[in-house]
Amino acid sequence: MSELINNSKYRKQRLKELILKLHDGESAEQVRQELMETLKSIPYGEVVEVEQELMQEGLPEEEVMKLCDIHGSVLEGNVDLSGAKEIPEGHPIDVFKNENIELIKVAQKAQGLLNALSAVEESEFKPFVLGLQALFNQLMDVDKHYLRKEYLLFPYLEMNEITGPPKVMWGKHDEIRDQLKGCIEILQTENVSLTDLKDALDLLFLPSLQAVIDMVQKEEEILFPMSMDVITTEEWWSIHKQTLEFGFCLYDPQVEWKPEGLSEQEDKTGLNADGSIQLPSGSFTAKEIMAILNSVPFDMTFVDKDDKVKYFTQGKERVFVRNRSIINRDVRLCHPPGSTHIVEKILEDFKSGKASHAPFWIQMKGKFIKIEYFALRGEDGEYLGTLEVSQDLSENRALEGERRILEYSNKND
Repeated sequence: MSELINNSKYRKQRLKELILKLHDGESAEQVRQELMETLKSIPYGEVVEVEQELMQEGLPEEEVMKLCDIHGSVLEGNVDLSGAKEIPEGHPIDVFKNENIELIKVAQKAQGLLNALSAVEESEFKPFVLGLQALFNQLMDVDKHYLRKEYLLFPYLEMNEITGPPKVMWGKHDEIRDQLKGCIEILQTENVSLTDLKDALDLLFLPSLQAVIDMVQKEEEILFPMSMDVITTEEWWSIHKQTLEFGFCLYDPQVEWKPEGLSEQEDKTGLNADGSIQLPSGSFTAKEIMAILNSVPFDMTFVDKDDKVKYFTQGKERVFVRNRSIINRDVRLCHPPGSTHIVEKILEDFKSGKASHAPFWIQMKGKFIKIEYFALRGEDGEYLGTLEVSQDLSENRALEGERRILEYSNKND
C-alpha cells in the first residue's frame, strides 16, 4: 500500500513539474516526450488533484486556463481510465457522452470544409458559406451542454471540495462560446468575402473548432470519470430530473434512466430540524428570508384565499404606505371606495381561473409606478391568494446601453 501511495505522490509531483515547465515556456512536444519516458500513464484523479494543488499554491486561475489546452494535448492518450466506473444507459453522463459524439461529428465536418477553403471557386462561395453557417449554428447548441455542466454538475463537485477544475473549465466554456459567436457573426455578415474567411481561418475558425474538440477530451478523460466517483446516485437522480430545464445538445436520449432501488420522492418542503425553512430549490432561515424580501426593489403584499391581508414587505423605500394595522383586514377595505368594485372583479377572476395577472401603471409624484396583481396557485391549480407587486420604474425607464458585472466598483449606486 505504501508503495502505491509513494507512486501516486511521485506521479503527481512529476506531472506538476511538467505542467510548470509548460508555464515557463518549454515546448509541448518536449514535455510530452518527458511524460512518456517517466510516467507512461496517469490516473485521471491525479490530474484533477494536480490542477487543484497548482491553484491552491498560487498559480492564477487565468494562467491555469491558458495552460489547460497545452497540458491537455500533452496528456492526450496518457490518462489511465482503467478504474473508471461503468456508466448506465440514459445516465446524465451517458447523455453528455452521446452529445460529445455528435459535437465531434459536426466539428470535424466543419474542419473538413474549412480545410478545403483554398479550393473554393467564387461561384461556389455563397453555398459554401451557408453550409458552414449551418454547422456553426449547430455547434452553438453546445451552450446547453455547458450550461448543464455549470449549473447541475459543478455544484456537486464543489460540495466535494473539487473547485479548481470546474473554475478552469467554466472559463474555457466562455471562451468557446465567444469564439463560436464570432465565427457566426462573420458568416452572417452581408457580402462576406473569401478573403474575409481566409483572414479569420487560423485566427478564429480553426481554433474555435479545436477548442470544442479539446473540451470533449477533457470531459471524457478527466471530468466524467471523476464525477462518477464522487457524485452519489441520489445526486445524479437530482441532476437527471433538472436536465430538461436546460435541454439537450444535438442528441435526443433514447432511454429514460432511473436508478434501481431509488424511491420517487417529492421535493421536501417545511421546517428542517435546525428551524430553517426548506423549499424545493433550497432553504433559508426566517431571518434570511426576511432580509431577502425587504431587499427586493419593489413592494409586495400577500392576500390569502379568504381575501385577508396576511403579509407585506418592509423595504426602505416604499411605493405605497403600509402599516401592521392592515394585517387580517379584508383587502377590499384597504382600497378607496371608488376602486372597490375593480378589486372585487380581479379577485373573482383569479378565483374562477378566468385570469391570473392584472397589470396597471400610473404617474404619481413625478414617478412611473407599475402595479401588478398575481393569482397564486398550488401545484393542483387551487387558488391560494393574491400577490400585489408595486414598483417605481422611473430609473429603469431611463437606462441606456449596458453596465456589465465586470464594471462594478464600490462607487456604483
